[in-house]
Parts: sequence; structure tokens; C-alpha cells
Amino acid sequence: MKRLLLLFVVVITSVPLSRAQSNCDRKCLQGIVTQYLDAMVAHKPESAPTAPNVRFTEDTQVLKLGEGLWKNASKIRPYRQDFIDVRQGGAVSHVIVEESGMPVMLALRLRVENRKITEVETLVTRNREQGAIFSMDGLQTPRPAMAMELTPAQRTPREELIRIAEFYPRGLKPGGTFAVVDAPFATDAYRIENGSVMAGPGARAGSENIKTQSIIAHPDITYQVWAVDEELGVVVLHMDFGNTGDRYGPGNALVCSEAFKIYGGQIHAVEAFIRVLKAGAPTGWPSEMKKPK
Repeated sequence: MKRLLLLFVVVITSVPLSRAQSNCDRKCLQGIVTQYLDAMVAHKPESAPTAPNVRFTEDTQVLKLGEGLWKNASKIRPYRQDFIDVRQGGAVSHVIVEESGMPVMLALRLRVENRKITEVETLVTRNREQGAIFSMDGLQTPRPAMAMELTPAQRTPREELIRIAEFYPRGLKPGGTFAVVDAPFATDAYRIENGSVMAGPGARAGSENIKTQSIIAHPDITYQVWAVDEELGVVVLHMDFGNTGDRYGPGNALVCSEAFKIYGGQIHAVEAFIRVLKAGAPTGWPSEMKKPK
């Protein structure tokens, strides 16, 4: 009897803490993203389902919830792509927000515990100067390839999804081409950055094949996993491309929320919301940035 009781306790306590605390499924987490966005455009931070100790950053700066984009955001445009990490109790959303009548790119990361938001991390890009690229024509609605739901048979285990996504920063570090690390891109894989097709079908000459297109070296690149959407087969990496000279202004680097669509052992799509910030700027969070191996 004692042995049976012990086994029962082990099973209960082996449930991931974040999941046990949040008790919030996919629909619940998507609803919390909606509540957050609705509160933002209404300028009512008190109506967002936040914990008393919620922590909020915008472009790596710690702010009070209600500051930054919250002050002038007025509308959510049709482009919104949610990546839901049920196991970790979180979500990342790429959204086009309207501010004073102009489009703004918002990369939003939420962490949820007990159905309350405990962490909010955002990147906000308002124009080409802030993002290096800013093509709103390409961000009218989410692309079907990224939003496509996978069948249970198409889904990949979480750790394998992360392993495949990590080929990207591994390939960027030495530069040349992604063939150097034999990154497993599908033959028709594409990459979109801030709405512009930068690789794959429809890209400029020489970039039609994402695996063999020429890329510069990014020796200082670092990254962390923001979310793993196991149902969609998407990994979102937060990446700091590091110092690449004065390419983006003295001391600046590209910082991005980059989503990788993965199934069948291959990367089929890459979509990034990018912001130019100081190279090596702290994320505003204690979680460690990794270097590619």
C-alpha cells in the first residue's frame, strides 16, 4: 500500500510546474493574448489579466504596464499570428498594431501562471529606420504555410523541434551559406523579414534557395527559445545577431523574434519581426542567451 501511494505522488509532482500552475490550455492562452491586446488598444492596463507582480519590457527596457506602445495604440490590424506554448504556459504573438493611424510591428511574449500574466516582453518596430526593413504590404494577413495546423502524425517532439531550429543561429555564426552546417531546409522553404521575402520563391536573384544563399558571418550571435508551439510545429527564437560592424549603425545589431515552421524533419518557413537595437543589449529578463555550438 505504501509503495502504491509513493508512485501516485511521483506521478502528480512530475507534471511541469508551469503547466500545473497555469491550468490554461491552448484556447485559454490565445484568449489571454486577445485580452492583453484589447486592454492595450483601450489604454486600460487594469483590464489585462495580469498578476500583481507582472514585469513588462519594451525593446529590452523595463517599463510600467501602460507605457510605451500602450499610450497610443488604437487598433489591431488583421495580421496576427499566435504561437502557443501550452507546456510552458506561454505565448508569442506577431501582430500589426495601429498607432496614430500608422502600422507598427509588435512581437509579444507572454508568460502565464494561474491564468494571470506574470511576464510581458515586447519588441516594437515603427519604421524602416528601426527595423532595417519595413514592408507592410507583406504583413496584411498571416501566410497559410506558417499558420497551417499539423496532423498528429506530422508533429515532431519538442526537443527535436528546438534542435532543428538551432541550425539557424549555428549557420549564421560562420556565415557563407547554411550549407556549411547542413541546415535541413525544405527545397521550397522561404524567409520573410519584416514583411519582405528575403529567401526562397519570389526572393531576389541568388536568394531563391535559402540553404545556398550568401550570408554574412555573425560571430557574436546569441539566442534563447521564446516558445515551442508543438501543435503548429513552430519554434520561436529570440535572437541578437551581434556586432557585424556598422552595417546597422555604430554598435547596433538586429534583434528579432523569429519563427521556424518545422515538420518532416525540415524547416519549411522562417518569419521574423526585427528591431535594430544596441548589440548585446540585455533582454530585461534573467533568462540566459545561448551561443551556437
